[in-house]
Amino acid sequence: MQLAVETSEVGERIDKVVARRAEIGRARVGQLFAEGAIFLIDADGRRRKARKGDRAAAGTTIVLDVEDTALELSAVADSDVALHVVFERDDLVVVEKPARVASAPIASGEGGTIANALRARYPEMATVGFSPREPGLCHRLDTDTSGLLLAARTPAAFDAIVAGMKYGALDKRYLLVCELVDGSVLEESGSIDLPLAGHPSDARRVVACRDAVQTERLRARPALTSYRVLRRSGSRALVEASASKAFRHQIRAHFSAIGAPLVGDALYGTATELGRHALHASRLAWAGDAAVAPFDIESALPLELAALLD
Repeated sequence: MQLAVETSEVGERIDKVVARRAEIGRARVGQLFAEGAIFLIDADGRRRKARKGDRAAAGTTIVLDVEDTALELSAVADSDVALHVVFERDDLVVVEKPARVASAPIASGEGGTIANALRARYPEMATVGFSPREPGLCHRLDTDTSGLLLAARTPAAFDAIVAGMKYGALDKRYLLVCELVDGSVLEESGSIDLPLAGHPSDARRVVACRDAVQTERLRARPALTSYRVLRRSGSRALVEASASKAFRHQIRAHFSAIGAPLVGDALYGTATELGRHALHASRLAWAGDAAVAPFDIESALPLELAALLD
């Protein structure tokens, strides 16, 4: 979607222009900025990634690098989708998403996703969330990532959790199986502190930037992943990782960047007979605040991933 800045909009914040012109909620606009999906093309044809505080300038075109249907569609209720609820309260639910099931639809009328199942079981979620496409969902998991997914049942719970996630109040942990390649060494514990940016030529991927020049050129965002090794088996390792403010593909890109890509990750490593990447969202913990009471939910490593270490 492209939006040419009108004379009356010059000087106005870009996020407000997008919300009004694209007719989408401000929470969804904020998500698009966080995903690096909004760009600016100036009067001379130069393109750069937009920042939330940017102001509209004369002759500028705003580009939303997503399909129009991804902005406008709603998740239809689909009660045929299995929904494994592991924790439920009046204000929120935690479900366990299987691998190979998408978090939310990407096409009009699409079913079979967790969002469709949530809409069927919790109709009140229709008006909660970043967009009607993602009813109640406070975050998402990649299609091939299994594990815990949090959804809010009330606007108050959603707003509190999403606000808390910005400063790491939601403790999100993952179990992964990685494989050391080309003589790489993985310490028993540590952190990966590499800024992330959208790949300049492949929209499916992100880039872990290794120097200041690349970071500046790609307008990368700071990203930190902490980890500890739980078990080793030959060149493979079972690792617990945490990234409280995780960006898209953060863990996958970070471990690939240090020579330890996830087993089965065709995008950042090598595909295997597993048919998915070896990543599982294993824990969601919230200490509690005035709006949302505490919770701490854990999920064990799936057998198909444990078998990779045998």
